[in-house]
Amino acid sequence: MALQTVEEYKRLPSAPADHRYAYGPDASHFADLFLPAAPGPHPVLVLIHGGCWQAAYGLEPLGQLARAITAQDIAVWNIEYRRLGNGGGWPHTLLDAGAALDFLLTIAKAACLDLSRVVTAGHSAGGHLALWLAGRWRLSVHSPLYAPAPLPVHGVISLAGIPDLAAAAREGICGAAVSDLLGGSPQQRTERYAAASPYALTPLGVRHLHIHGEDDEVVPVESVRRYVSYTRQAGDQAAVLTLPDAGHFELVDARTAAAAVFLHAVTTLFKPD
Repeated sequence: MALQTVEEYKRLPSAPADHRYAYGPDASHFADLFLPAAPGPHPVLVLIHGGCWQAAYGLEPLGQLARAITAQDIAVWNIEYRRLGNGGGWPHTLLDAGAALDFLLTIAKAACLDLSRVVTAGHSAGGHLALWLAGRWRLSVHSPLYAPAPLPVHGVISLAGIPDLAAAAREGICGAAVSDLLGGSPQQRTERYAAASPYALTPLGVRHLHIHGEDDEVVPVESVRRYVSYTRQAGDQAAVLTLPDAGHFELVDARTAAAAVFLHAVTTLFKPD
């Protein structure tokens, strides 16, 4: 079976949002809100696109997935952020993800959102950001990424994500993008990796599920298996679910069997512990 390519990913059918909000002054400081047909208050899935943190990739391909999620009476906050090539990198990409999440506090009442039930989900580099948002409460007050009262995250789903930035840099995952994101190697930028990598912020303190295609040629599944083993030893409730006949992009195409697994996992993660 042929795996989906990056070009097919970029051509995924578009789906317009119900509302678009600017959460900051930059052209990339916006997010799309997708709302269920049923009345709220709605739990919220924060959806974060990937693309190796590169400006060539934006949030548009995930619109169709966001709309599919709303069928489960869950609102979706599909966020954009500065990437490499349009003002991103350290610390801006991470600060943007945090600001986009925290902006839900501004719109929650008008949009009828239930912020006691917020889950992050990200694909590829977005998986890194989804996990990081769950762990940023552990940052030192002296960190450039510190936020005094971040909106709590109650669970994470990482789709072909990148949880260990130091290992990803050493292994060449996404080429040189990790080093570009943080301005150097793990040896050169030790403090930045400690603040930006979910691995360094573990335990995250919330449930997290890692869904990965067994045939992923972009992010090797073994890198995620290692992280899940580590984070479980650290005390987190974490699991990895590998899917046969799936590569890197099937996970975010709402028409595929792989995405059906993700959609089911979304419902499960919103259930009480």
